Amino acid sequence: MVEAISSEEGLILDITQVSKDMIELAGGKGSNLGELVSFGIRVPPAFIITSKAFKYFLEYNNLFGQIKEILNSANTSEEASEKIKQLIKNAKMPEKLAYMILRAYDELSRKVGKEILVAVRSSATAEDIETASFAGQQDTYLNVTRDDLLDRVKDVWASLYNARAIEYRRSKGIDNLSVLIAVVVQKMVNSRSAGVMFTLHPVTGDEKYIMIESNWGLGESVVSGKVTPDVILIEKSTLKIVEKKVSEKNIKIIYDRQLKKNVIVNLDDRESKSMSITDDEAIELAKLALKIEEHYKRPMDIEWAIDNDLSFPENIFIVQARPETFWSSKKKKEENKTEAEKASITTGKVLVKGLAASPGIAYGKAKIIIDIKDPKVHDFQKGDILVTKMTDPDWVPLMKIAGAIVTDEGGMTSHAAIVSRELGIPAVVGCREATKVIQDNQEITVDAIRGIIYEGKVLQAGESSATQPQVKMGVQGISREILLSLYPVTATKIYMNLGEPDVIDKYLDLPFDGIGLMRIEFIVSEWIRYHPLYLIKMGNPELFVDKLAEGIAKVASAIYPRPVVVRFSDFKTNEYKKLIGGEEFEPEERNPMIGWRGVSRYVSKEYEPAFRLEVKAIRKVREEMGLKNVWVMFPFVRTTWELEKAIRIMEEEGLRRSSDFRVWIMAEVPSVIVLAEEFSKIVDGFSIGSNDLAQLTLGVDRDSELLARMGYYDERDPAVLESIRRLIKAAHKYNKTVSICGQAPSVYPEVVEYLVKAGIDSISVNPDAVINVRRQVASIEQQIILKSLNGKKDRNK
Repeated sequence: MVEAISSEEGLILDITQVSKDMIELAGGKGSNLGELVSFGIRVPPAFIITSKAFKYFLEYNNLFGQIKEILNSANTSEEASEKIKQLIKNAKMPEKLAYMILRAYDELSRKVGKEILVAVRSSATAEDIETASFAGQQDTYLNVTRDDLLDRVKDVWASLYNARAIEYRRSKGIDNLSVLIAVVVQKMVNSRSAGVMFTLHPVTGDEKYIMIESNWGLGESVVSGKVTPDVILIEKSTLKIVEKKVSEKNIKIIYDRQLKKNVIVNLDDRESKSMSITDDEAIELAKLALKIEEHYKRPMDIEWAIDNDLSFPENIFIVQARPETFWSSKKKKEENKTEAEKASITTGKVLVKGLAASPGIAYGKAKIIIDIKDPKVHDFQKGDILVTKMTDPDWVPLMKIAGAIVTDEGGMTSHAAIVSRELGIPAVVGCREATKVIQDNQEITVDAIRGIIYEGKVLQAGESSATQPQVKMGVQGISREILLSLYPVTATKIYMNLGEPDVIDKYLDLPFDGIGLMRIEFIVSEWIRYHPLYLIKMGNPELFVDKLAEGIAKVASAIYPRPVVVRFSDFKTNEYKKLIGGEEFEPEERNPMIGWRGVSRYVSKEYEPAFRLEVKAIRKVREEMGLKNVWVMFPFVRTTWELEKAIRIMEEEGLRRSSDFRVWIMAEVPSVIVLAEEFSKIVDGFSIGSNDLAQLTLGVDRDSELLARMGYYDERDPAVLESIRRLIKAAHKYNKTVSICGQAPSVYPEVVEYLVKAGIDSISVNPDAVINVRRQVASIEQQIILKSLNGKKDRNK
């Protein structure tokens, strides 16, 4: 029997009663906010519903045992999450606890002088700590009224068991049953402007600077990546602004009191192009940041807001402060290295060799994992070397934290190769016997420049003369535009391939002219995870549309106004089947690579409803979010009739070709080359998928490392290059653009030369190849110009 509770038991605490050593009671966020108040930082008034209250709630409803059983028996984190969250949301709030929460809210309202809207924020007991940042793992609810407060508190409690939170804790070795959650109930700031700031440069790690990112309205637009924010860089020692960048922000998020929810509002031209924070406000924020950093004695990641109802400087509030983790962890690792570890050794025992698929060098413990459902996945730590037979989209979450990838199977265009290049992770593929020769937990060095795996520590991790330096925002007052001017201007546009939206920040200042291929499979497999037809059946298609739009918008807003060519989904049936609910909707195919994929899915009565969701997401990004730089591309087109039918479906959903909305198709099936003139009458452009084009032209399995070693699969084959030349000639006859997004130009300089001389309009390459390809293209174009001029001189003699 659960004992009665009283106010003396620490279930509800005012923010002024909390300090940094109370993480177990107030959670990471709550204890940090209380600590800020303790040394004079302006924080919106708040109270904490402690972890003790959450524990009482679970005991009152006898939920501990049920949660443990679900965690142990569920097949996936998603399944466990759904069941546990429903348990919590359906459970009864103890009457005395409900009374205490509402009484604390009423007291908060009395302090302010009126009934207020509050933010109801998660504060887990393993959150915002030095070794791990749990930002975004649990839920927060804004603009909550008194009537809705108790329900939102239960929603936050339930979010402790979000699937991503369960997985993240497992990856960090944290017992899911040991983590409790507190809830911060905090007065909403009527935000005129809001954003984040770091007490170091988040791109370079330089601790001499404070970087502030800002937008109009609520800070959600900045934190979620919906806009490219204004940026101010301040030198700590002088508190002088050394760099200021006004971005075209397009949207803001505000609370609509009539609709009682946050809404996205398009900004007019004046507000879009004006600085969302004054110099005085920025300097005041910097002062607070220095005070916070000095108190915690470490770099900090801080969220802030400026209240529209108050005057300066009382209008400036800190709403959250957590330790910065990336650069701090990296610095600590460097400091802890021994001299022997820091020394670079150049010889060692070779274990296996393969194809160097994604450049770089990494050192770490090998983890042999054959099946993504293997329990060993939960023991996989950030930086471990993933050694497996082959990968598919289900492996991406694991790949993102791996130090390197090694596979038995696959060639240069295999899933492991392509994804590793896009994530910037060293990878060696097609090693044949890596999973047999390499031992589990063996320390190895992966040299993905030469395609060699060594025993032990052989090369300094991260050393690579071939790894391209990334251009970042200048810390000496050098603007992005000046940095980019250091690279040559080319008539041939240089685009970049991208799959995972979250990595766009790593590449923002590379000299690319747009995203030539954004593959939405990453968003579907990681952000959504459900088969779209399953979501339709369950009555929740909005989840697919909203999440897909969110991922696309993150990239489009980050590089606006440069174009983003979004390729509609191109999963094969075996890949779709692995999504939650996919088994019900996907047939068995003997050869999915040339089966039901691409446009053939969109025009089928079975999949058409799901394709319409993809179109709705594109329309939402372009029209509701105002990101007109998003174009689309149809993959694996076989015939003109299927393409025309797919375009009609798209038009029925309100998307039509126009001067600012281009429709491209992938040129990867030879029929597109043969009928290039007919296809040119239907679309605005082509993007050559050299991987599949080579496979289908030469009749070679592109994933066969055996045939690759024998020289059969080669995108430089004369038949493939001739197909490309013919396509360019036919498309240009109708003034249609031709690009390429396959791997060939990223890997082979001779292919780049061929493409430029053939007159291709743009080349889209992997991030690591952007700088080299731009320089190479500029050199080739210069040679063509000089040769032309010399020819004219000869004729004029």
